[in-house]
Formats: sequence, C-alpha cells, structure tokens
Amino acid sequence: MNGTLLIVEDEAKLARLLADYLVQAGFTTHTIDNGLDAAPWIRAHEPDLVLLDLMLPGRDGLDICREVRGFSPVPIIMVTARVEEIDRLLGLELGADDYICKPFSPREVVARVRAVLRRARLCEIPRNEPVRLDPDRLLVSAGPRTLELTSVEFQLLQTLVQAPGRIYSRDRLMDRIYPDNRIVSERTIDSHVKKLRRKLEALLPGRELIHSVYGMGYKYEPDA
Repeated sequence: MNGTLLIVEDEAKLARLLADYLVQAGFTTHTIDNGLDAAPWIRAHEPDLVLLDLMLPGRDGLDICREVRGFSPVPIIMVTARVEEIDRLLGLELGADDYICKPFSPREVVARVRAVLRRARLCEIPRNEPVRLDPDRLLVSAGPRTLELTSVEFQLLQTLVQAPGRIYSRDRLMDRIYPDNRIVSERTIDSHVKKLRRKLEALLPGRELIHSVYGMGYKYEPDA
C-alpha cells in the first residue's frame, strides 16, 4: 500500500523523523514547513494523504483543512500538541479523518497512515454511483465524499445533471446560470466548466462526468 504523503510540519527534526519512517514503510513523502504553502501544493500535486500539524507559521491547520475540503477529499490526519477535546472535535468536523497527539511514536503514525488509507480505498466510489446535490449548502457528494461548489458551479452542474446525455449549448448554459442576462462570453462558461471538472475529478478520480461536444456545448454523462 504505497502512495505520496504530504507532511506539513514546522519542526524540522520531527518532520525528518516522520519522513524517514514513512519512506522506510514504502511511501514517498514531501515536506512543507509552513501553513501558507500547504493548500496550493495539495491542489497542484494531489497527494494520497496529508499529515497536517495544527500549529503552523502563517496559517493554522484547521484553516488549511477547511480550505482543502472545499476542493479535495484527500485523507487528512491532524497532528497536534493541543489535547483539548474541542480542538479534536473541531478538526474532525472540518473533515479531518483522524488525529494524533504529540508526543507520539513514529511507528504509531505509520500504522495510522496505513489504516486511514485502507479505509479511504475501501470507500472508493462504484462507477455507477450518481452524484448527489445539496442546493441549500451548495454541496456535491458521491459515496462518503463531499465537496463545496461556488453558486455558479452548482447551478451549472445542477443544469447538466438534471438531463443526463442532453447537450447544452454555451448560450443555453449562460441563460441558466446568469438569469439576470448579464453579458458574459462563451469563454466564461468554458472557464467554469474547467474549474468544475477539476473539483469533480477530486471527488471521483479517474472519471469524466462532463463531456465536451465539439461545436455544440457540454453534456453530463457519468458512464460514458
């Protein structure tokens, strides 16, 4: 069970220790020592799991966890020296999959990483699993995974999902997501579709849900 792990930890000695143990266990690791670079790196590189320290320079781990859950279902293990119950609960409510309290045994971390990855892989979404939309909270879900969309992204996806296989022109989509008839270009729709596809890929890796139809527009077809 190998994979790429991101270690977000500002204590250099501890980060090296964790990386050494995880590499010995067969994982590839990357380390970031501050809170500002974590979310952009996760977005760009899509690791298999994140070990995320709570107290970081620049930005704390809970804030990072909250942002990451807006675009990725990547498993997150919070690492913290703050053992108050409220911190643990808050971290899990924001979408963390587990937490480890300092001081800890590196072997325990390896065991926790393997357990969380095992659970995540058992929860892989069947190919015919439909997405579910929550218009009150602008959420899209598949199986146990949930991501937050912008209002425009949600309206775009909702329009396509309501008629699987139907081809919508860019003009038709603009009418649906901009009912105030504001002037936008076709490139604006293309940009929204690109961002939406990126989020859906994080939700359902390896599956293309929104398809381009050359010269006509877009359609939703999950099993194409």
